Amino acid sequence: MKKVILAIVTSLALTAVFAEAETKKVCKEKTDKAGKVVVDKAGKPQEECKTIKIHQKLEGTKIEDAKKAK
Repeated sequence: MKKVILAIVTSLALTAVFAEAETKKVCKEKTDKAGKVVVDKAGKPQEECKTIKIHQKLEGTKIEDAKKAK
């Protein structure tokens, strides 16, 4: 019984590892309400950075329109 439970827990842990999506850090310069770039004390433009997930697009066959099929 212990071996069965261990096998189930191990398989769930492995699927969680492989299910992670790739992430990418995207930075954009901060702007004020007037649209000018915000500059810090050193004179460099400030940046807002976000981490986003990258999804791979899968190739598939094109579906015909219902109007063309009739």
